[in-house]
Amino acid sequence: MPRPCRCRRICAEPAYDRFSPEGFSCGETVMLTLDEYEAIRLIDLERRTHEQCAALMDISRTTVTEIYESARGKIADCLVHGKSLVISGGHYRLCGGTAMPLCKKRCANLGGTPHMQVVPEKGVGTMRIAVTYENGKIFQHFGHTEQFKFYDVADGKVTGEQVVATNGSGHGALAGFLSANKVDTLICGGIGGGAQAALMEAGIRLYGGVQGDADEAVKSLLAGTLGYDPNVHCDHHDHEHGGHEHSCGDHGCGRHGCGH
Repeated sequence: MPRPCRCRRICAEPAYDRFSPEGFSCGETVMLTLDEYEAIRLIDLERRTHEQCAALMDISRTTVTEIYESARGKIADCLVHGKSLVISGGHYRLCGGTAMPLCKKRCANLGGTPHMQVVPEKGVGTMRIAVTYENGKIFQHFGHTEQFKFYDVADGKVTGEQVVATNGSGHGALAGFLSANKVDTLICGGIGGGAQAALMEAGIRLYGGVQGDADEAVKSLLAGTLGYDPNVHCDHHDHEHGGHEHSCGDHGCGRHGCGH
């Protein structure tokens, strides 16, 4: 007996439900379901991972991937072949009514788990600082951090704070994670050369080799007194790929007991 289809949760029905090419049209129409629309909105517009999308839509990650690939195929068909797109139907339920703010509030509090948090939009003139975070302290290996603490700063003062889960992202994905969340500055302990290059490419300023309390580090940064190592380096990932021992540069690595 086949398993019943799980009803997909969406935040709101789309404000625009029909798109047609200007000028010539082939006369054919493609139907994009509302759950497919929601997957596109969450992954492509809000830059969420498939795992985050699955949690918000209350379905499995595998199902999210299937829905997302189907939606992308339909959109490509419309763009390439000049077909009209209609958003309608699908097996879904609305989350907290049709008001988007209510849905975001619900998703932010649902289950109290960090990966369901909604990171607030960064205000105009606001700087966002991220710190690798664990139990109030600066986590000492960038590529293995499971949480960042975000600090929004305006006029030299912290105006907002939030702890955000990385959802298992590794070295290569974390720079993109920070960039997608509009981070301007990163404070961390050890960090490898590849991650440093990715941060530089994303325009994120790095303060590495920092230890101790995360809140105090941000206060010191704003006061212009933060002690950091511009030559910080960590080769922790080397032993994962080549069997070499871990070696840290000029930073303390709490997980391995390396010091200055």
